[in-house]
Amino acid sequence: MSEGNTRANIKIGLKVGIVLKKDQRSGKITHGVVKRILTKSCSHPHGIKVQLEDGQVGRVKEILS
Repeated sequence: MSEGNTRANIKIGLKVGIVLKKDQRSGKITHGVVKRILTKSCSHPHGIKVQLEDGQVGRVKEILS
């Protein structure tokens, strides 16, 4: 399940599951649609950081569509 670690796999408008900063300990996943990709590097070991359309920011753990 490393698809969320590579920037090339993530596109604006994609439905994803992210872990918010406040949920990192519990690992709770929040679902939404990507509005902006915030990570500039091509990969990140903890997941690419994105902003969802509702304004929440977190690292991608799963790509849903």
